[in-house]
Amino acid sequence: MSNWELVMPGGGLTAIGMAGLVTSYSGIAHTFIDGMHALTGLLFFIGLIFLSAGILDGGVSTSNRTKATVLVTISIVLTFGAAAFIGSTSTTLPTLTGILILIAVPSILIAYIAMKMPQYVRPVGIIVCFAVSLGIVCFFVFGIFGPTEYLIVDVVEDVTEEISESIEPSNVFAISILAGSAEQGNPDYKPDNAMIEHGYVIEWTNDDDVMHTVTSSLDFGETFDSGIIDAGNTFELDTTNLELGQYEYMCIVHPWMIATFVLEEPRGPMKEIVSMPMGAANNVEGQVFYDPENITVPKTTIVEWTNDDDVMHTVTSSLDFGETFDSGIIDAGNTFELDTTNLELGQYEYMCIVHPWMIGTVTVE
Repeated sequence: MSNWELVMPGGGLTAIGMAGLVTSYSGIAHTFIDGMHALTGLLFFIGLIFLSAGILDGGVSTSNRTKATVLVTISIVLTFGAAAFIGSTSTTLPTLTGILILIAVPSILIAYIAMKMPQYVRPVGIIVCFAVSLGIVCFFVFGIFGPTEYLIVDVVEDVTEEISESIEPSNVFAISILAGSAEQGNPDYKPDNAMIEHGYVIEWTNDDDVMHTVTSSLDFGETFDSGIIDAGNTFELDTTNLELGQYEYMCIVHPWMIATFVLEEPRGPMKEIVSMPMGAANNVEGQVFYDPENITVPKTTIVEWTNDDDVMHTVTSSLDFGETFDSGIIDAGNTFELDTTNLELGQYEYMCIVHPWMIGTVTVE
């Protein structure tokens, strides 16, 4: 008779494990997919071990209880297994299944022969081992020397294309997952309520030392879900395809961590105006050359210099003699605009080539 103390928990664990595997791979459990398929996969294999041990303990039982348990377990496994193949987009699932079948079929065969016809165990085992070895050797031999040479990776030469158009990098809005936010009551996201222009990329950085998630809370991750963000990692959300309005999100691991952001109409680039005042060409004490002389602007700001003097001037990056930016001659009453989008973060000193004592700075942050 089968050992029912092993058969019953084995069948239960096997069924629960397979159900959890299919649930995780189907996309229902967005946030916990990694943890779920690892845990339920382990339950599945442990259940099979218990189930096999219980059935084989003392021989294969022919009782109705054993038959019913085995049939129910097989039905659940086959049903969820079929659902996994139909509903899953994982490319590794068929490969994993094939490997399990290659391992399971010879194992079951040898175990059955060992119980019913022990005198044939040795020759059958030798045949199986020889067949496996031959299959592995043929796989590698034909993969290297065969007609298709499927194990040899084709070397593709890198082709560099010059793109004439300049592509403007996406605007990024940074949000920090604060250190210590896993403890209830502590500050969690910074900013906690953000106003963001539509089209920006929102980047959350996990500055805590434990895992977190960024999950739309009202629809349980249907709109966006980061999955697990380990300490030091980031998650980016492109808001281009989102509608305007307020979005509440939370951390599934620590559900008391709740924040919101509001998507609003794009405001367009900010503009900072710098004047070259009357008399700026005069190198005298107390004369203002650029007003303001030193400015600090966010990236993507448009800086506009207006020549309010009665002589010509220039706005020229001084450390590289105009390589970074150069206005050329700005006649009296004219302007020059600089888009800081394509500039690196940092400070840029500039001058007037015509009147080199005129010096100012732009700091991009």
